[in-house]
Amino acid sequence: MSRVGRKPIPIPSGIDVKVEKNSVSIKGPKGQLKQDFHPRIGINVDAGNILVSRSSDDKLDRSLHGLTRSIISNMITGVTKGYEKALEISGVGYRAQVQGRSLMLTLGFSHPVEFKLPEGIDAAVDKQTNITIKGIDKYLVGQVAANIRGLKPPEPYKGKGIKYSDEVVRRKEGKAGKGK
Repeated sequence: MSRVGRKPIPIPSGIDVKVEKNSVSIKGPKGQLKQDFHPRIGINVDAGNILVSRSSDDKLDRSLHGLTRSIISNMITGVTKGYEKALEISGVGYRAQVQGRSLMLTLGFSHPVEFKLPEGIDAAVDKQTNITIKGIDKYLVGQVAANIRGLKPPEPYKGKGIKYSDEVVRRKEGKAGKGK
């Protein structure tokens, strides 16, 4: 049996969990999340814990068992603490600023890039080069951060571009000079 899937998920105080057929909705101090799951996975609330079970030992059921438990656990963490990703911009003249529900980025192109933030995601810019993406949905926070990084990924020679704050960019040596 799945080691991850069989662990019960404790429900912290102040969290409201509703299970209807294959749908789980979790409400907490930071907001509300709702997710639909595969019908072959059973989800039950029992004595302050959420229990995830599977109908058989098929390969699909085994893979969905741990996945479902992890997603529900991430939903509970999201509505209690929230998630955040930090990005850094490096390069001469590269900067960012928040304007309403969009992020304006100057990344060395002939025009500024406007990145619209989806609902449920907030961005904060510190010193024009540090961007923090915050939200309650772990998947959405990670996807928005990846989309922003994808606008100008760091290049290996000078390191210019957008990178995660904990990312290490492997630098390459430039041309060695004139030949023989």
